Amino acid sequence: MPSERNAAVLHVAERAAGPLDLFARVSSRLRPLLRFDAAVWTASDPETGLVTAPMLVEGLGGDRCAAYWESELLEENVLPFRDLARSAVPAAGLRAATGGLPARSSRFRRVLGDQGVHDELRAVLRIGDRPWGLVSLFRTGRRAREFGPEDVALLAALSGPLAGLLRRFARPAGPVGAAGASVPGLVLFDERGEATSANAEARAYLAALPDGPLVPSRLGLRLPIWAAGAALQARAVARGRERGGARTRVRAGDGRWLVCHASCLDGPDGAPGPVALVIEPASAADLGVLVAEAYGLTPRELEIARLVARGLGTGPIAETLVISPHTVRGHLKAVFGKLGVSSRGELVARLFAGR
Repeated sequence: MPSERNAAVLHVAERAAGPLDLFARVSSRLRPLLRFDAAVWTASDPETGLVTAPMLVEGLGGDRCAAYWESELLEENVLPFRDLARSAVPAAGLRAATGGLPARSSRFRRVLGDQGVHDELRAVLRIGDRPWGLVSLFRTGRRAREFGPEDVALLAALSGPLAGLLRRFARPAGPVGAAGASVPGLVLFDERGEATSANAEARAYLAALPDGPLVPSRLGLRLPIWAAGAALQARAVARGRERGGARTRVRAGDGRWLVCHASCLDGPDGAPGPVALVIEPASAADLGVLVAEAYGLTPRELEIARLVARGLGTGPIAETLVISPHTVRGHLKAVFGKLGVSSRGELVARLFAGR
């Protein structure tokens, strides 16, 4: 039964030491159940949905990763991740969605078909409307069968539990925030998406990133997919294909959190010009919501935690939020329990304080 299969997968997943280990364990356990030949597993920023580290690619040419995400963000596709994140069911098969005509999707025409892919099953690993991970599973070869309803149901049922594990791994080992001032890294991309210049700080940040698929450039830099993805998102926003910002957070190999944000500059006559990509240490403000969600705080609990950080006592918090002091104390008790702290000072240090 699906529930028994889910339990077996989650039993393996709960032993994972980190996100990449989680992806490897779940992929290995799911392979005989869903009979896929290749896979892409990646963490995503829960506020923007953009890909971040780590990313695990199995059975596909790594040199096509950039084209895959470029198609995802800039071209007309069937089942884009942004739509799955809002769908009632967070998983779907490409052939089923296209009536057996996957070439209706640009992603298939441009990238997947050339690699012998027959069908793609993709899912968003989410909690509520927050996407913590993205997954694509592929069946290859002329004799391959398309993914069926049972396959979709199995992967969809794992969406929430796997997102919960990814969320747990987002918890910091110590106080969040940058360790002192640091010069931002800057990478410039031309109108074609080619990296044209970068400062020394950007090169240093990129060298500290965890292993994963890389995109070559004429600069001699090999850019991680998440950085290239942020630049692509900025172009998509400039073209009116996407809304919001091009911003994602990533954990470096030494445990530091970095924030990457990109924007499209104006060209001649107001036309979209180059893209500027900035990489810098994440501040407490950058990570406040992420860390709060990693501990499972509700919006109200986070709101109260922020007021505590501003130095407000129970009475002023109650007046500000128009609730009773008893309710404030109840929320604080819940926050203390979720964070594993016993005082307001520890709460502030855990969620907001710099190192």
